[in-house]
Amino acid sequence: MRTHALELGCAVLGVLLGSACVAPAPSHLPAEGALGPYSAAVSSGKLVYLSGKIGKSGKTIGQDVEAAIDSIERDLELLHLTLADVVSVNVFLTDMSGYAELNTAYAKRFPQPYPARTTVGVAALPGGARVEIQVVAARR
Repeated sequence: MRTHALELGCAVLGVLLGSACVAPAPSHLPAEGALGPYSAAVSSGKLVYLSGKIGKSGKTIGQDVEAAIDSIERDLELLHLTLADVVSVNVFLTDMSGYAELNTAYAKRFPQPYPARTTVGVAALPGGARVEIQVVAARR
């Protein structure tokens, strides 16, 4: 109900004030060296959607998680954001027996209060990775 009221209010203001309610076009951060055709991140309004980052240390799941978070931090930094700005995280693991290691590495890197998180077991990930992490951040 609130969403419809907001849309209606914006439509009325748009008629009265011209394009005052038109959101800016999304901006894209190129994905250098990506394994496929996609942007590393897309900003739309106050939200920033980062594509999944794989962790491939070749060692432990915990180290793979750390590597993926390092990559996330690099993209967030380019966008003038930090892990404290992350509001949602999706984690994909090829082996759910690494869940405890994921939690340990994750708790070390993400500040409290932690973002919302989903963890899913998958059969395979691109590039033979065991971990992929995708986040959504919010600009303050």
